[in-house]
Amino acid sequence: MSPRSKIGSVLRYTALAVLFPGLAGVASAQNPDSVQITTERLAPGMYVLFGEGGNIGLAVGPDAVFVVDDQFAPLTPKILAAIATITDKPVRFLVNTHWHFDHSGGNENMAKAGALIVAHDNVRRRMSTRQFVEFLKREEMPSPAGALPVVTFNDVLTFHLNGGEITAIHLAAAHTDGDAAIYFRGPNVVHMGDVYVRYGFPFIDLSSGGSLSGMITAVDKMLGIINDSTKIIPGHGKVANRANLRAYRDVLATIHERVRKQAAAGASLDRIIASKPAREFDATWAGFIKADDFVRFAYAGVPHR
Repeated sequence: MSPRSKIGSVLRYTALAVLFPGLAGVASAQNPDSVQITTERLAPGMYVLFGEGGNIGLAVGPDAVFVVDDQFAPLTPKILAAIATITDKPVRFLVNTHWHFDHSGGNENMAKAGALIVAHDNVRRRMSTRQFVEFLKREEMPSPAGALPVVTFNDVLTFHLNGGEITAIHLAAAHTDGDAAIYFRGPNVVHMGDVYVRYGFPFIDLSSGGSLSGMITAVDKMLGIINDSTKIIPGHGKVANRANLRAYRDVLATIHERVRKQAAAGASLDRIIASKPAREFDATWAGFIKADDFVRFAYAGVPHR
């Protein structure tokens, strides 16, 4: 990375720290020396890497090293160094769970290191054009050509690697319009990106085609695919299980239904917010996304007069 690029990265992540304070690690991404990449083994050949930004999935086997998401560009050397403590093979495949900068910021660096980038069609479309995330008041300019996914898919894509199958499953109109869950069938591990997070109320990027109803549908879809032994890598937070995901789904569905009913009866957004439809969850779930913000996400996706 050139000195000019490094300065640009610092400025971008400084701004991100101001706009996006609830996601752990965003602030320190401007100072990669302070970041520690830690690794947790989930199954033979299957790991999760924690650093700053979205969680990273890592599968290592005789055919290839397979990575899901790559956090921020300044952290690529540390991420690759962490992978090198597990295997001396290069990363062959990188799949993005969605387009957001804290999950795809290292794409160009990883591609230069030899990785083939894969994502949903809408990830490439959004990364290749100017985007504006209304909730964050953040403009994201088109990514360099080298950062864009080379292989894209519409619905489902299966990799036949390391003696098993890795399936990328599109989750439509959920956190964004390009979300994918990556299911490692042999190890029985799934990376769900930001469709499932453990920092409280989830951020739903309405500007990128996300919706609360789509989030619930996506979670229901994955609950029908995984089992009680599945280990779940969330977009942010600790590794979870099916019971954790079910509890998350129930909170989302409860709030969505309360908002839907009031909106259908003609209640205004202000009136619905005042009724506190997330009241029993507010104390433990409010964080980066406050309860009122989450109600606004819900209201945007339901019919109202």
